[in-house]
Amino acid sequence: MAIGAEDYIDQLLVKKYADEKVDNHDNIESMVDPQKMLGAMNDYASMHRNMMLLKQRLNIACYAINARSARYNKTAQQY
Repeated sequence: MAIGAEDYIDQLLVKKYADEKVDNHDNIESMVDPQKMLGAMNDYASMHRNMMLLKQRLNIACYAINARSARYNKTAQQY
């Protein structure tokens, strides 16, 4: 799969819009402080990572409890 304009109409559109500016971030003030947003994202990622580790430890503990309390019965095998 190629990237870019493949036919004549797409090439013309690329030429037409090549110099257009669509996002002017310099002119707009953000309503959210970027450092606060990055801090919140970091807190969310940290909490998610801790929850995954807790879930993993809980799974290991439950597996150990189930394995320790398991009772196996011998049955006659039929071939």
